[in-house]
Amino acid sequence: MKEFENNAYFWQKVDTLYSSGDFKLTNAKGSSHRTYPSLTYPCDFGYVKTLDNAPETPIEVFKDHGSKVTAIAVCADIINKRFEVKNLVGLSDEQCEEVLHFLNCTDYQKAVLIKRGTEIPSWGETE
Repeated sequence: MKEFENNAYFWQKVDTLYSSGDFKLTNAKGSSHRTYPSLTYPCDFGYVKTLDNAPETPIEVFKDHGSKVTAIAVCADIINKRFEVKNLVGLSDEQCEEVLHFLNCTDYQKAVLIKRGTEIPSWGETE
């Protein structure tokens, strides 16, 4: 069984959502998390606010250089009782692993990483 069925068209849509707004930095690399001060951000963190986003649903982003989403992290947050998706933009594999470690540092949230692929499975084509 495959761990994740990748689809290049999915990543095109993810890139479009990211590039449709402006990145706003909220926490610089090395800054402390406001709730867990012993945790430091492994890279810049912020959000993209698009015209269509509801005020409470910005697109959260861990960012380095570049404008392509290299992976997404899907988080299960039991304190806020929701799933969250974080976009990892312009990060190397090593930086993606650092973000994954950062997101898994508490007992209240756990995350998995989905890395970008270039495959187009047969079900990914529209007729």
